[in-house]
Amino acid sequence: MSPVDPTAAQPIAPTESRGPDPAEILAALGQAAFVWELATDALVWTGPAAGLFQDIPAGTLATGAGYASLLEPSRAIRADALLNASAAAGAHCVPYRIEYGVRAATSAPIIWIEESGRWHPGPDGRPARVEGIVRVNNERHARDQQLLKLSQNDPLTGELNRTNLVAALAEAIEEASRFRNSLCFMLIGIDHLSRINDSFGFDVADEVIYTLSQRIRARLRAGDELGRFSGNKFGVVLKACTIDDAHVAAERFLAAIRDEIVPTRSGPVSITASIGAVSSPRHARTAEEAINRAQEALAAAKHRRCGAFSMWRPNVERDAQRRVNIRVTDEIVTALNERRIVLAYEPVVDVATRAPAFHECLVRMRQNDGQVLLAPDIVPVAERLGLIRLVDHRVLELVVAELAAAPQMTLSLNISPDTTMDADWWAGIESLMLAHPGVAERLIVEITETVAIQDIEEVRGFVTRLKKFGAKIAIDDFGAGYTSFRNLRNLGVDIVKIDGAFVQNIARSADDRAFVQTLIDLARRLGIKTVAEWVQDDESALMLRDWGCDYIQGRLIGLASQHRPWDGPTAAETAAVRERAAN
Repeated sequence: MSPVDPTAAQPIAPTESRGPDPAEILAALGQAAFVWELATDALVWTGPAAGLFQDIPAGTLATGAGYASLLEPSRAIRADALLNASAAAGAHCVPYRIEYGVRAATSAPIIWIEESGRWHPGPDGRPARVEGIVRVNNERHARDQQLLKLSQNDPLTGELNRTNLVAALAEAIEEASRFRNSLCFMLIGIDHLSRINDSFGFDVADEVIYTLSQRIRARLRAGDELGRFSGNKFGVVLKACTIDDAHVAAERFLAAIRDEIVPTRSGPVSITASIGAVSSPRHARTAEEAINRAQEALAAAKHRRCGAFSMWRPNVERDAQRRVNIRVTDEIVTALNERRIVLAYEPVVDVATRAPAFHECLVRMRQNDGQVLLAPDIVPVAERLGLIRLVDHRVLELVVAELAAAPQMTLSLNISPDTTMDADWWAGIESLMLAHPGVAERLIVEITETVAIQDIEEVRGFVTRLKKFGAKIAIDDFGAGYTSFRNLRNLGVDIVKIDGAFVQNIARSADDRAFVQTLIDLARRLGIKTVAEWVQDDESALMLRDWGCDYIQGRLIGLASQHRPWDGPTAAETAAVRERAAN
């Protein structure tokens, strides 16, 4: 491309119509063309170069070296682009495209330029002449920068998002390890943010989150990092921070959050926050480890009270318990796969005749060494480790199979709180009921009172679906919670099992006698059958009979056994019955 001298006047015949001027077109588009002769370093511009590069002397723009002195981030960016471009367009011209900034003076703003063109090789095959066009690209660069910021920062608070917070934490830990320094990673969690959402709306909660981020930011030192870890949590990387320093910083953050009301569009809101922290690399050598331990410390702080601070420290007992949890998890899953989850049967008898009314099925787990774990050893661990749903599924299968095998028997089974709302459990019971007609009428499903009071409407739906199958519903451990008899009537339960903690001492405690007698009387008036648990002696059994209790279970009647009751009594059970009759 030959350079065009815009000052050179070209004669135009009066009879000819003037064509478009390339310089005017470039000016209209905000562009300028150039030719750069590398042998002489001469840089000749066409079009409104002076308009694009205001306040830049023409002499600086006249050479490649002069122009390169204005470029950012690297002066060699144009030369590098020419050398690295591939000959995609043929042997005689090689296209290229680059972006860079031009700054007229140190204090001047950057002009962002997009340059595209092609270079022609000399006899040695290296670039000899470059032809190209430049255009100002400030708006696009601003959009790119905004997108980059959005990809790195939380849109609500403007602080680092989780990805970049974790990256900053990893870099800080690596630096602290290299220079044998220490840092502290904190997780600051807003207490009860859901209450603010429910009471004022999510827009007000966003105002609270933004205000909290501003208060934390105002109290950070230069070099510290702040990011939004999750909806209600912020992560703070405090560099060159000892454990003692962390306590001071945490109190400063907590005070800033709790001591001032947050003004919002819906009125003032009072908030508190809790903080969990870990010292690194002393107690956390990776970002993942630091995050996990800070979350543990935050959970411990919230468990203690709102607005508390907790520093993670090694705990031998906690680590040992976790190893046990891992082992027990493996044992339970293996036992399920190997069909070593079995049932034991505890009799529930008529209080007047002592004839068996039904049997409660209790879970047992056979171990490889032949020992058997009882329900108290299995259920709490399975619930804590999230395995109880699998256990309940297996128990349901076993109970239905036993009911199908013994048409004369009625059995009850306990289900955990999580299982009451488990769609898979419902699918399982529906399938089993359809596969075994007549079984549901001899099935009693026991749910604990604490489950019943969590969400009456949810539990009512659970009870209604079970009763449609023909099953009965029992409330277990009644008296330990706060379920009213009005709720019992609304739920439509069939049986109330009175918590054994109140039953076992009725022969010696007037308070327990009054409580149990009242429960039995109210249940009888509502047409609900009652079962007294943990009956220890005949004196208690006679009291319960006189008060109108329907059924009893406990040590007096017989403990749970893996022996199937419909197979006939064992020799030990026969001897026990004879002994009771003799007494």
